[in-house]
Amino acid sequence: MSETLPKPAAQSAETAPEVLYEVDGGIATITLNRPERKNPLTFESYAELRDTFRALCFADAVKTVVITGAGGNFCSGGDVHEIIGPLTRMNMKELLRFTRMTGDLVKAIVNCGKPVIAAVNGICCGGGLELALSADIILAADHASFALPEIRSGTVADAASIKLPKRIPYHVAMDLLLTGRWFDADEALRWGLLKEITTSEDLLPKVWDIARLLESGPPLVFVAIKEVVREAEDMKFQDALNRISKRQFATVDKLYSSEDQLEGARAFAEKRSPVWKGR
Repeated sequence: MSETLPKPAAQSAETAPEVLYEVDGGIATITLNRPERKNPLTFESYAELRDTFRALCFADAVKTVVITGAGGNFCSGGDVHEIIGPLTRMNMKELLRFTRMTGDLVKAIVNCGKPVIAAVNGICCGGGLELALSADIILAADHASFALPEIRSGTVADAASIKLPKRIPYHVAMDLLLTGRWFDADEALRWGLLKEITTSEDLLPKVWDIARLLESGPPLVFVAIKEVVREAEDMKFQDALNRISKRQFATVDKLYSSEDQLEGARAFAEKRSPVWKGR
């Protein structure tokens, strides 16, 4: 695999990039960067996020990814300025671009072989909640608030309608989808959407503790876990287990033919920390 990393967006004196990207060691941090409007998702930011996650699949130097929002909020969802016009003009072709962009972004995150952690600070609604749901681990500040308000504008929370009933009790998911009501971090934790709630000050340090732990982990195992989880979601248990045991998942086959697999077994037997090489 190549060492190609995504390129940070160009920044002019007049306009700051909508998405910030930086790498510290093996940890990539992606920050939604329109704080004055609570970081809405535009066609531009959807495309940039999608392309960044696609590039991360081939970035060996990056071991784990953190996504968050600037200015005290995570993401306020799809940019109303880009949505309301098509809605009022009944321009469904233009409006459904958001559905396609959402789907492309969700697939790019889910297909990314790196662990992805969402650090949710403040508002996380609509497309922002769908973005967080695509991460592997979600932590939230105690003041975070969540909603799927698409119903109020006569549209469907597409990705959430697919994902949410598989994550939390069906009747709870339907309540959130059908009412569009707001819910707080305590309720999100109660239904299992979050790993942990922290104070605002502790959110990023806690996320970074997890990211550093994952940074030192076995990259080939991570990518195999993510493929198995992704592909097995709609499979019968025994069918999925058979595919693993027969090495019919590409990432599992690569793992069990790798130096890292031998290194892990030797390190375990020798009671020492393994040295992962990603090959």
